[in-house]
Amino acid sequence: MVLNATDLLARMNANVPHHHGDYTRLTFPALGTQNTLLFQSPSALVARDFLMEALRWLADFEVRFSRFIPTSLVSRLNTGAGTGEWFELDTNAQELFALCDWFHWKTGGVFDPTVGSAEPRWNLRQQTTNIPFSDKIAAVLPQLGWSNVERASGRARLAYTGLALDLGGIGKEYAVDQVFMLAQHWGIHNVLVDFGRDIRVGGSPSEGGNWRLGLEHPAQPDECWGGVALGNAALCCSGDYRRYVELDGQHYSHLIDPRTGWPAQSGVHAAWSIAPTCTEAGILTTTACILGLAEGSKLFEQSPGGAGCIWADQGLFQTQRFQKYEIKNVA
Repeated sequence: MVLNATDLLARMNANVPHHHGDYTRLTFPALGTQNTLLFQSPSALVARDFLMEALRWLADFEVRFSRFIPTSLVSRLNTGAGTGEWFELDTNAQELFALCDWFHWKTGGVFDPTVGSAEPRWNLRQQTTNIPFSDKIAAVLPQLGWSNVERASGRARLAYTGLALDLGGIGKEYAVDQVFMLAQHWGIHNVLVDFGRDIRVGGSPSEGGNWRLGLEHPAQPDECWGGVALGNAALCCSGDYRRYVELDGQHYSHLIDPRTGWPAQSGVHAAWSIAPTCTEAGILTTTACILGLAEGSKLFEQSPGGAGCIWADQGLFQTQRFQKYEIKNVA
């Protein structure tokens, strides 16, 4: 069955919001993960209308951009790769592609949505797999490259047969930012948007002060080794401790390095980033996990308004700005 926006919206609406004073919390499935909206609204009517609009936008977004839905823009671009067929880009798609342009440049090509071309060779949805023959990896490398996504006048096409987009490294984070801005539009300023641990907050929680967010321990994923206190910022984490593959007895990240076509093996087990937007925070953490400690920490330091923390084989590294947000004693 091909899911449509109505189906996805019905799944989300099956969950009941909970109210604590003038704060509302809703936990619901979307974008392949569990999500939470927690916010203070001016009235019950505003809370209801904001949730209605936010969930409707999310359902529509997933239908348009999920590579797991055959009718989505991403799936149609992938199916039409190499045929010369152009596909129209709506406003969100044009903005997403422009962000891909920027972050592809900023990361020196390490962020590259065309890594979707390499993923089928590795079967990364399984935690244990076999190493593909080297000629299969060599064959896919020429297809990798954001420059192979051709655009003109609000349209796009993929240059080569076999080229495939995967917006998973930016789409969920972009959705967090869009829903956060939608909350601002509704006059909701005390808000937490958490889509599968990609988080953006504004204002304060019900108890006052900053939002206190835990940082998972890579060796004990359901325990926190520390935390941060944020007022108006985003926090993202990426790593190889929850999503990974075992290849011939070696541990690899689920992230593909577009420079090699191989899963990343950089020695970084977790990277956290604080940035003004969730989109930027997500790109920084993913890139740091591929680059490794030295280059990843340099990227954090060079990002205006950003802060980073990397848990690697060499130890724990924090930028000076990250230490400003850190909660020293976490129960």
